[in-house]
Amino acid sequence: MVGEIAIIGAGMAGLSCATALHEAGRTVTLFDKGRRPSGRMASRAVSADGQDFAFDFGALYMTGRDAGFVAQLQAWEAAGVAARWPAAGEDAWVGAPVMDAPLKAMADALDVRWSTHVHRVRRDGARWRVELEGEEAGPFDAVVLALPAEQVVPLAEGVDDALAELARGHRSAPCWTVMLGFDAAIDAPDLLDGHGIIDRAARNPAKPGHGGGEAWTIHADADWSERHVEAERDWVVAQLIAALGEQVAGLPAPVVGAAHRWRYARSDGAGVGCYWAEGLGACGDWLVAPRVEGAWVSGRGLAARLTSQTNG
Repeated sequence: MVGEIAIIGAGMAGLSCATALHEAGRTVTLFDKGRRPSGRMASRAVSADGQDFAFDFGALYMTGRDAGFVAQLQAWEAAGVAARWPAAGEDAWVGAPVMDAPLKAMADALDVRWSTHVHRVRRDGARWRVELEGEEAGPFDAVVLALPAEQVVPLAEGVDDALAELARGHRSAPCWTVMLGFDAAIDAPDLLDGHGIIDRAARNPAKPGHGGGEAWTIHADADWSERHVEAERDWVVAQLIAALGEQVAGLPAPVVGAAHRWRYARSDGAGVGCYWAEGLGACGDWLVAPRVEGAWVSGRGLAARLTSQTNG
């Protein structure tokens, strides 16, 4: 039986996989270079001008179409960490009180080593070792790479070249995200579809369970983000403020303005669900479709394959 498993990456895919494995009685250790659960469901709190702002600056919402994921969303809703958001569609949900609340709920029940950078994974006979900064972890019966395709490549090269090649062929497009806080509500719908260089923009406090001041998250479109991926953050903020001003008449100057560059934001999806071969697996939205749901489905699918494995 594959009993002891290391998972590299504690975003939605890694936590989904780990939760299912834990429920099946496996021993799981997660490693993540971040300080807290977030991934592309990240949230940030900012105080300015006497107000508190809460930004979901990764995914603006989740869609629930897969039956298993819908059941999971309903369970999170019952636990108070997710809610439906009809403004974004009949199948739209958000984390509550912030987008990454479901991730925190999953992570709290698991063994996660935060602020831990994995430099290498290697075979040790029939088992695996994970090389960290100045130390090793293991041995493990299996290793799962729950990472964007770009970060899978260097860990898989020379270990599983088929996985490295698969990941190399499904690179992610970048996305510039701008967070704007205003001292009063602006006259605009809660969710703005694409216009000009804006892909989508959302009023965060309009989401169920959310609160705080007038906080907006704006995603730039893929082509513009690609062209300006190395631009200065202040310039990006100015460009997205101007673009929002084209949609919102009389837009006031924000009291908060910050930009975040997602280098690995959007993948076209490999369409294979997950990857597993001889003790090394991979899961993530890049293997399914570029949605939160895709990451959950991929992680859950890989966990099912792992729990059906025997050693030897």
